[in-house]
Amino acid sequence: MSDQHEMDEPDVFDSPPRVTSADMPEPPHPVNWNLLTAHELEQEWLALNRWVDWLRRTYGLTVAVVPPFWHHHPEMVWELSALHLHWLGAYDPEQNASAPLGWHRDFADARERLRYWVTACGTRGDRDRPTRQAVWPGEDPAPTIQDFTFTDRDTEFVEFVIAQVRKRQEAEDEFYANLADDEMP
Repeated sequence: MSDQHEMDEPDVFDSPPRVTSADMPEPPHPVNWNLLTAHELEQEWLALNRWVDWLRRTYGLTVAVVPPFWHHHPEMVWELSALHLHWLGAYDPEQNASAPLGWHRDFADARERLRYWVTACGTRGDRDRPTRQAVWPGEDPAPTIQDFTFTDRDTEFVEFVIAQVRKRQEAEDEFYANLADDEMP
C-alpha cells in the first residue's frame, strides 16, 4: 500500500500540467450589436444591464447621465457597451496597475457624451421617447415623437429584451430558411 501512495504523489521532476487555450478565460471582446446571434444578444443585454445597474449605483449617476430606459437608445447602448468593455479590460488581473486610472479618465469623457445624448433624446426618469432623427432632403417626414411612461423599469427591460431576441431569432430563421431554399435543386 505504501508503494501505491508513493506513486500517486507528484515528483518535483514532473512537468506542470499542460494548459491549453480551452483552459484560459476568453478575453473581453468588442460587442457589435448588429452581428450578434439571438442567444448572444440575450446574453449581452443581460450582462450589460447588470453592469450598468452596478455603474449607476457605484458612482451615484443621475438620470441625466444614465436614464432608466437607456436600452431604448442605440447611442447610449453603444457608449455603455464600449465603456463596459473598457472597464473589463482595465480591471483584468493581467492589466497593468495604471489601467483603472485610464478607465476613469475615459469614463469622465463618456459621462459628457451620455449627458448630451440624454438631453438630445429627452428621456427622463419616469418617461421615455424615441431619439429624434434628422430628416434629410427627399426622406419621408419623421413620425411625431411621443413620450411613453413606464411604472416598472425591470419588467419593461425584460419585455424589451424578449422582443429584441425574438426579432433577431426570426431574422436568423429567415436567413437559414433562404439558405436551404437556395440549396434545393
